[in-house]
Amino acid sequence: MKVRIFGIVVVVAALLVYMSAYTVQQDQRAMLFKLGEIKQTDIKPGLHFKWPLIETVRKFDARLLTLNSQPERFLTSEKKNVMVDFFVKWRIANLGQYYRSTRGDEQRALTRLSQIMKDGLRSEFGKRTIQEAVSGERSEIMNTLNTEATKSAKQLGIEVQDVRIVSIDLPAEVANSVYKRMEAERARVAADFRARGKEAAERIRANADREHSVILANAYRQAQMLRGQGDATAAEIYAKAYDQNPNFYAFYRSLQAYRQSFNSKDNVLVLEPDSQFFRFFNQAEGIGKR
Repeated sequence: MKVRIFGIVVVVAALLVYMSAYTVQQDQRAMLFKLGEIKQTDIKPGLHFKWPLIETVRKFDARLLTLNSQPERFLTSEKKNVMVDFFVKWRIANLGQYYRSTRGDEQRALTRLSQIMKDGLRSEFGKRTIQEAVSGERSEIMNTLNTEATKSAKQLGIEVQDVRIVSIDLPAEVANSVYKRMEAERARVAADFRARGKEAAERIRANADREHSVILANAYRQAQMLRGQGDATAAEIYAKAYDQNPNFYAFYRSLQAYRQSFNSKDNVLVLEPDSQFFRFFNQAEGIGKR
């Protein structure tokens, strides 16, 4: 009988220990409730004990969590729609505040955090054009969202670690008109470049033609000057030769005149036999008779 009672006591004690002992893992955070009221928050990892049936424990994920949102449509300052895809890295910072704000429901926390992000994105994109949002100010938008979301998420007991915009796209109905406008703009720029190139080519060609004409004119002038100097030198030489022997000079000039006059078989001259042109022929006949 005593053994049976002892066995029952041991079983009951083991059951009480089992019901009162609990463990908190390294990647968890726990809260202790007493009859539904919060008694202790942020219980450290390890082995702990509670009163069975009176106290209960609820555990939460202490790891870095991710909010992945579906792409949302936002209006820019130009009243154009853009599709924005983003994600948020967050974790529970204040467990008591987190439980009071969301009743410990992670899905409810994600919904409220997503609404905070959407409000911030709507405000930021409403201040900017499509070009500013897509090309130049994405980093500034993310930094501003991170700061504002951190402030707002504190009310939920949440700490925002990072905010990233994955993509900014145009809706299909807007993309075609934007692409056509971009194509027309690029075509206008290309036509402007072609016109400038054609203008530059014409200017270069005109300068080249002018320089060509100037070079030819200078060369012709120099050639004429050299030819004039040569003719003057030749005339001077002829004059000196004439002074030394006038008869020989006259004979030499006559031979040149004969050569130029009879350089072809078809050349015909009609002159009087005793003309001055044939004076050396006549002299040669007189010399032969003597």
